[in-house]
Amino acid sequence: MCSRDRVVGRRAGSRCPIGRGSHLPALAQLAAEGETEVVAAVDIDAMAVEAFRAEAGIPHAYTDLDRMLAEQRPDLVTIGTPPTLHRDQTVAALRAGAWVWCEKPPVPSLADFDAIEAAEGADGGPYASIVFQHRFGSAATHVRRLLAQGALGRPLVAHCQTTWYRDTAYYAVPWRGRWATEGGGPAMGHGIHQMDLLLDLLGPWSEVRGMAARLVHDVETEDVSTALVRFANGALATVVNSVLSPDEVSRIRIDCERATVELTHLYGHSNADWRITAAPGVPAEEAAAWRDFGPDVPSSPLAPQRELVGAMRAGERPRSSGADGRTSLELITALYRSAFTGTTVRAGEIGPGDPYYTALHGDAPGWAPGEREEESA
Repeated sequence: MCSRDRVVGRRAGSRCPIGRGSHLPALAQLAAEGETEVVAAVDIDAMAVEAFRAEAGIPHAYTDLDRMLAEQRPDLVTIGTPPTLHRDQTVAALRAGAWVWCEKPPVPSLADFDAIEAAEGADGGPYASIVFQHRFGSAATHVRRLLAQGALGRPLVAHCQTTWYRDTAYYAVPWRGRWATEGGGPAMGHGIHQMDLLLDLLGPWSEVRGMAARLVHDVETEDVSTALVRFANGALATVVNSVLSPDEVSRIRIDCERATVELTHLYGHSNADWRITAAPGVPAEEAAAWRDFGPDVPSSPLAPQRELVGAMRAGERPRSSGADGRTSLELITALYRSAFTGTTVRAGEIGPGDPYYTALHGDAPGWAPGEREEESA
């Protein structure tokens, strides 16, 4: 391990702002702190990657991932490509000895995720971590601690809402709205952040009942979904994911025995976006302590990047990797299976041999690629 970890960014081209707008600023901050050194950028578009390299002051630009891995031998590769590419690119980086920080959604299926986990190091890495930055930040950390300690009492009722708006132009990008390239609709590509945060706060889920529909967009996937989720601790939650909502909001609410915790934001949160309402009878001093989130650390990519670099140096599995990174993908897979089969799905049911293990549409009539085309012919 170098004293300054050598980092490479793998981008999806100029139409994908993730590398430029999210990953690079975090890496640049860590570089300024002497923690990382960005050594190369990779893109299939030679002109785009050269422009990106020059603008960001990155020494090397490549159009071939394997060549870059062989020549630069980076410690860490960040991936911001469409989901269908994540498995092969992540496995290639891991086999080259690099750790990976991969943009969400992780991969289009549980089978792909398990293939990545199988390619990780047996002990001490390299490991692949998913970009779930909404787990991070001072307020999320504080609330997670309060819930884990039981200070707020038992969690009873929860609501998880990702209601955003995407127009026809958004789906004009060829890989969006298609099972083979995006993996799923708003449950997979948009709501995964809030669902992952909900799971991080409440712990394991036990069963889900879902519904999904195409109400507006001419796409293969759904454009809205809802679900009822039972958690292992007994709490019940509603989950709504939409790209049909002009009044956009991301929201989590958890009603516990002694308090209600509420987060309302859009694409990222800070301390000011959280509210804790104490139940009648809770001492004012205790409620005031609950509302002290500490110095404000927003939910930007910087916090998870910093934690990931620390895990690399310690040779420890980072958060949002392995079983911890798989949990939200398993819930989303179960949501689709429930919606398309009309059944309740329990945690751990979907494995090898189940059609939903290899594709979120599960070859369901009316949802699987080809079925809808045949019906409309």
